[in-house]
Amino acid sequence: MVTRTNLLVTGGLALAGLAAVIVMAGSSDATGLLTPDDADAVALGQSLYAEHCAACHGARLEGAPNWQIRDADGLLPAPPHDATGHTWHHDDETLFTLTKYGLAGLMENAPPSGMPIYDGVLSDAEIIAVLSFIKSTWPEDLRAYHDELNARSE
Repeated sequence: MVTRTNLLVTGGLALAGLAAVIVMAGSSDATGLLTPDDADAVALGQSLYAEHCAACHGARLEGAPNWQIRDADGLLPAPPHDATGHTWHHDDETLFTLTKYGLAGLMENAPPSGMPIYDGVLSDAEIIAVLSFIKSTWPEDLRAYHDELNARSE
């Protein structure tokens, strides 16, 4: 015989199960701030990269020639953001902070850098979109490594 209590318990369990499915469907294995699998974010990031970053870092993320050798001003040229560079060696928080605040956001007495500060130029969401675009271009093994790096830094 189905009692009112049994019906309420069964209904409550069904709702709890449905809520768990909804939460799990909305979750992702990705870690960190970046969303390289979000087509809209990547498209926005690609556009913003072309406008704000490509002049120094290259249209194909290839970086400036001799990017590891200081120029006449003592500055390092813009590094590549593709697999040949070191961008993927840094977790999302570091990349975000560097982009928004420059080296001074990461360390006291930061050395001079040619990297512009994007605080007040790009919104946080736009910075994340640019970085998401960059990450979307990396091979799967580097993306997986970067996800692990983010997981360790959380």
